[in-house]
Amino acid sequence: GRELSTHRGSTYNSYLIKDERSVLVDTVWDPFQEGYAKDIEAEVGIKNIGAIVINHVEPDHCGSLGRLFEAGLRPDTPIYCTKTGVDIIKKYFHNDGWNFQPVKTGDTVSIGKYELVFVEMRLIHWPESMMTFVKGPNVLFSNDAFGQHYCTSAFFNDEVDRAELYQEALKYFANILAPYTRLIEKKVEEVAALNLPIEVIAPSHGVLWRKDPQQIVRQYAEWAKNYSDGSVVVAYDCFYQATPQMAEAIAQGLFNRGVPYRLYHTADTDMSDLLTDLFRAKGMILGSSTINNTMHRSMAGLLDDVKGHKLRGKLGAAFGSYGWSGEAPKLIAAALKEAGVEVAQEPLRVQYAPTREELAACVAFGEQFAEAVLAGKK
Repeated sequence: GRELSTHRGSTYNSYLIKDERSVLVDTVWDPFQEGYAKDIEAEVGIKNIGAIVINHVEPDHCGSLGRLFEAGLRPDTPIYCTKTGVDIIKKYFHNDGWNFQPVKTGDTVSIGKYELVFVEMRLIHWPESMMTFVKGPNVLFSNDAFGQHYCTSAFFNDEVDRAELYQEALKYFANILAPYTRLIEKKVEEVAALNLPIEVIAPSHGVLWRKDPQQIVRQYAEWAKNYSDGSVVVAYDCFYQATPQMAEAIAQGLFNRGVPYRLYHTADTDMSDLLTDLFRAKGMILGSSTINNTMHRSMAGLLDDVKGHKLRGKLGAAFGSYGWSGEAPKLIAAALKEAGVEVAQEPLRVQYAPTREELAACVAFGEQFAEAVLAGKK
C-alpha cells in the first residue's frame, strides 16, 4: 500500500496444523482467496478443517474467512480468537452465527497429539492481536510480531541473506510496531516468563525463524528500549539550492565531530525507508524553505509520521532558507516538540542564498548538535 513500501515484496502466511483435528491458523488477504481456498481443498479438504485460529483480524490475515465458509467450511467450525477479536470479526463480516470461541492468555485447546496455548498481544498492534503456541512441535504462530515484508523462494531464516532479512525486519518494526515499544518490552518479558520451549517462530509475513529463533525476540527487546545507533538524519525539502547547501554544511559539522549521518531530500525519498532511519537514529535535523508561510508538504508529512510513530529518546533541530517571511524552521521545531522529540538548539535560518559566513554557522550548528548527541551517549 501507499503507507508502507515493500521493495522485496511480501507474503501472507497462513498455516495448517495436521492432527486429529486439522487446524487452520489465520487466512490470507481476500484478493488471494480463490487460490487459497483451492490450495486448502487440495491439501486437506475445506470441510475437514476442524478449527480456525484467528490471531489477528486485520483483513490481510482474516480476509478470506467468509470465502472458506462459502467454499464448504462447516458452519459450526470453532473460531478461536480473543474476545475483542469476536467483536471485530462481526463488524467485518456482519455474521453473528459463527461458532466463536473467545480465548485469553494461558488458555489451552487439545487438538490430538498437540495442544494450542494462546497468548494475548493487546495493541501489538491491534486491540485483538494474539499469538498461538503449539506444544509438541513447539512452534509459535506470532502473526505480525517478528515478521518482515520479504518475499523469497525460501521459507526459513537460515536459507536467506541475513543482511536483507534484518533490514526488512527493522523496517517492519520501525514502520508498524514503533508506536507500541513500551507494550512490546513488557510482552517480551511476559512471554519469556511462560517458559515456552520455542523451536520455530512463524510470523504472518516473511520467513520463519527456525535457526536460533530467539534471536528476533532478543532483537525486539533491544529495539523496544529507546534504540539508536548513534547516527543523525539530516533531511530537507527545498525550492532551489540554499536549503541543500545548509544541509550539507550541517552534515559537515556532524562529520567534524565524528557523528555518523544520513542526508536525505524528503521529496525524493521513500518515506518508509526514511522513517526506518529516523527510528534507529539518535537525532534528526530537519529543514525546509518557507512556502506560503509554512513548510513543504513532504516535511509536514514526515513530521506527522514522527509524531504518529512515537519515536522515543530522540534529539531534534530545525533549519531552512527563506525569502521574506521565514516561518518554516520555527514551525518544524514546534512540530518536533509536539512529537516528543527533544529540540536541542534554536532553529537556524538563512535568507535567500547563504554567504560563506552563514555556511560556517551551519557547520557550527552541526557541530553543536553532534556534541549534544555525544553527550547523550555518555
